[in-house]
Formats: sequence, C-alpha cells, structure tokens
Amino acid sequence: MMFRELYPFVEDSFSRFPSQSNIYGLCQAGEQELLAATLKGKVVSFTYQELQHKIRPVAKEVQFTYIPVDAEIVSIDAFNKSPPKRGLVVGITFIKDSGDKATPFLNIYCDYEPGSEFNLESIAQSCLNLELQFTPFQLYHTEVQQSGDGGETVFLLSGHDQRIHLYKENASLHQFEEQPVERLFPELQQLPSNVLWLDMLSVAGGRRLSAFGCQNGCVGLALVDQSGPEVLQSWQVQLDSPISTVRLFPLTCQPEPQKPGGEKSLEEESYHLLVTSTIEMAVVYRDVQEHGLSHSTCLSESDQWDAVLCALVIDLDFDGQKEVLLGTYGQELLCYKFQPAGSRRDGHFQLVWRRSFKSPLLSIIYLDLTGDGLKELAVLTLKGLHILQSHQHCRSGP
Repeated sequence: MMFRELYPFVEDSFSRFPSQSNIYGLCQAGEQELLAATLKGKVVSFTYQELQHKIRPVAKEVQFTYIPVDAEIVSIDAFNKSPPKRGLVVGITFIKDSGDKATPFLNIYCDYEPGSEFNLESIAQSCLNLELQFTPFQLYHTEVQQSGDGGETVFLLSGHDQRIHLYKENASLHQFEEQPVERLFPELQQLPSNVLWLDMLSVAGGRRLSAFGCQNGCVGLALVDQSGPEVLQSWQVQLDSPISTVRLFPLTCQPEPQKPGGEKSLEEESYHLLVTSTIEMAVVYRDVQEHGLSHSTCLSESDQWDAVLCALVIDLDFDGQKEVLLGTYGQELLCYKFQPAGSRRDGHFQLVWRRSFKSPLLSIIYLDLTGDGLKELAVLTLKGLHILQSHQHCRSGP
C-alpha cells in the first residue's frame, strides 16, 4: 500500500499522561522542550537528556504555582521574549470549580531574576494570577512590530465573549496586563462569533496576515499594515461547521520549468490559508494576498476520519515544498502534498500517506527536541505524547 512505503517516521517514545489533554494542551517552551497540560491541572515537561551516554526522553511534572488541585486546564502557551529582552514566558488558562460556580483564570509565569529567566523550575514559581470574566479558549502568542520599538511578543486569548483579549508586558512594573486589542490588532474587533483558532504571519513590507476561525463556521482573514496598525483589506467566508484550526503558510511555485534561452524562471512565493472544520473537508485558500478567500482547493478524503482537530504545514521530506499534516478524532494522521499542474493557480493537494494511532489526535508540533539538527514530530493524543523521528535519524544515528 502506498501509504506505508511513504511514511517517513518511526516512533521513538510514548509518554502516557495521568489524565487527558485537549486541542490547546501542547506548546513548545524554548528550543528543545515541550509542555503538555492535562485537564486535571497537571503540566508535564518533555525533553531529551543525556543519560548513561545516550540521549533519552524525559517526562516530568512541573509544579506551576497558583493552579488549585480542582482546576481544569484549558490552554497553555509559551514564548521567548523578543530581543533585546530575555526570558521564557508561560501562560496557562484554567477553570477552578468551587462547586457553586466555576471561575476562569489566566496565569502568566515569568522570572525577572538574572540567571533564572530561562529556568523552568524558577519560572513556575513566579506567577501573575488574573481572574477572567469569560471562559477561555486558545492562548496564542505573536510578535508585533511597533514603530521605533522593534518587536515585542504578546499573548492573545480568545474567549466565549466573542472577543480576543490582548496581554502585553509592562516592563517597568515587571508584569503583564490586559490592553485594548484594537490598539495593536484592529482586525480583531467586532468578531462574528467565538474564535476557536487564531493564526498570524508577518509578510513583506511591514505587513501581517491575520486569520481566525469561529464556532459558527465563519473564517476571517485580514491584511494589516503593522506601522499603523491599519487594516488594508479583510475577507470573510462562512462554512457549515465549527472551525478547528486555521494555518497561514507560504508556498513556492515555479510557473515554468525553463525560460527560452535556458534561463531558470524565478520562483514565486505566495501565501495560503489552511482551514479545517469539524464536519467538512479541509480547505486551502490559495494566494490569499492576491485573491482573498475566493480561490480554494479541498483536501480530498480529509473528512473520512471524523473531525480534523489539529493541523500543521511543514517541509517533511526536505524538498523545499511544504506538506500539510492533519490529525483527526478518528485516530489518523494524514499527509498531503501539493501537486503543481500548469500555471501556479492550478494544482491540488494529494493524500500521500496516513498513519493510525490508538486514540484521537489533539495537537501536533514539529521541533528539534534532541538538538541534532533534525526535527521530531510531537503528536499529542487523548492518551499521551508520541515522539516520531524521521528515518534520517535512524540512518545517521550510532
């Protein structure tokens, strides 16, 4: 079967969790570490360490302060501060159920002590505890470019109040605080429904693309001049089921293989938007800067394994072209590759392999956990965390 031969991974490890996680429950923390949050209030750190002259996976619980024993964690995210600032910042949202009422919180962890800015054990003890007036969903970070100030990384948190909330560091007070979202993100005002997934991408000319997917099936996209900030163009499209993920990504196309006279044609890079929903097929909106949400390609068979819960767009086979990975509630990991045809507007995404797991897939991240220059694929399922290594690891290993 074609799927088996083309599958590029072997499973290196599996860590079972004490309770299940969710689609917002996995994040990268620094270059070579993952944090996974479970519903029962526990956060597990996952790294590779040298033990007895071998690189081995190590999973251990991190004791983050101010998370009560009866708390249910909703989402987790982390980022390294934008230079020249230094330090790792971790955000965790949870709901504390006191019996009579459930209270949502956002905890932001950050250590300002010199020498401890990247020490997870120290960071976990330095907490800013914010009570929320809304049920939280996705916690997301992005870097904003402010004129004269360089870049700064901020948290964006979506909620059941049909709003996105912005949390920005106040460096003089050594803490994060909520600020009006429209100051930095005018495209995130007057949202049509609760946002379940948000994604942003910086593009040339000091601009950014912002995409969001909503509970009511609405997908929004905006092109923003960051120096204003000012919305230059915005588009919306209505699908028939809740949106599980949106992912912006570049794709390089070579319109003609050769120009007359033997000169190679220039490669053109355009930006595309992957949208997955809970019932329908996944869709890629092509060349969104040029066409908005009017040119779309469906990923055939992507609706055959229940809801798509997570997605990633990465170059898995090192050929310079990105693949689309989809993780489904039906326990399948699907890989699609773009097959060009004729002009750059043609072509389609073809299913090239799939792999079955023993429980639903919730989240996927591609990162270099072992520090050897080759990335691993971390797959969070309902039961725990799988680490998949490419076949290159096996060929290049001792």
